[in-house]
Amino acid sequence: MNVIEVYIYEVTRRLPEKNRQDIALELRSTIEDMLPDDHTEEDAYAVLEKLGNPAALASGYLDQPMHLIGPRYLDVYVSLLKMILPIAAAISLISVIAEYFIGFPHGETIIDVVLTITGFGIWKMIEVSIHTFFWLTLVFVIIERTDKGKNQQPLSASLKKWTPDDLKNIPYIPKKKAITKLEVFGYLMWTAIWAAFYFHANHLLGFYEGGNEGLKFLIPALNQEVLLQYWPIVLVIIAIEIALSLYKLIKGQWTKKMAIFTAALELIGTVVFLVILSDPKVMNQEFIAYMSNLFNTSAVRFQTWLVGSVIIIFILSAAFNVFNGFRKARIR
Repeated sequence: MNVIEVYIYEVTRRLPEKNRQDIALELRSTIEDMLPDDHTEEDAYAVLEKLGNPAALASGYLDQPMHLIGPRYLDVYVSLLKMILPIAAAISLISVIAEYFIGFPHGETIIDVVLTITGFGIWKMIEVSIHTFFWLTLVFVIIERTDKGKNQQPLSASLKKWTPDDLKNIPYIPKKKAITKLEVFGYLMWTAIWAAFYFHANHLLGFYEGGNEGLKFLIPALNQEVLLQYWPIVLVIIAIEIALSLYKLIKGQWTKKMAIFTAALELIGTVVFLVILSDPKVMNQEFIAYMSNLFNTSAVRFQTWLVGSVIIIFILSAAFNVFNGFRKARIR
């Protein structure tokens, strides 16, 4: 992308999505009118210098007052808020899940667990988000009111006066290549959920029976003692998934390196998953016998069908994640 397109992108990304296309066309036309016919890169830089900081120009298009935090620090403040809030919310949710399962209440059904975690998780995320918003806002309010400088031009991300040279350090990210904060949050939440189910499978995964008092957990599907034999490698996978999530948050887009990282993680996870499932003691034989009688089939056939189905679904999911990662990394 040339410097003009990056400048237009930097302006329009700060505007409501419904207005971006029209303003982009208007801004591109304005810049072209200001440029000579056979313009050079130096001419483009000169025009962009006249137009000024993209944040200030976007503020003009918004046509709304800035009160608590003025234009000098607003863009830096919003950028930090967008980056910190999802991280704080994700960490709070993971802490709720971890805290709940460390002191797991025996006798609860999977529905009770999901509803409890969802309720406490949402409340905790709201609470943490409010605290994060308050303290970050307070810090910027203090900074702005202690800044006695006469220059009130918006600052760049480096907290310096904006120049067209700042555009060189801003990557243009196509929409289909971008990684949203919601995706990162969902990925972290999935890691927390499957980890919780793994370490408490004997209380959550198995056969439930309905009754007057609701669902009752009867028989666990997996042998928890066997699962816990693999806990060191499982913790390593959890740590790698969290690291990958943070890497996605920092980069904000799919890259070849990230796709390779994802493929390696999926390969390691698949191998570990297959090793665990290949352990003949991992399935609870009481559960296999009960379910085989329920479906009027042999225990061996039911176990083969169940394990085979889970393996196929897991491999297909891993293959899709790897393919999707490389596909998005190739987008230009």
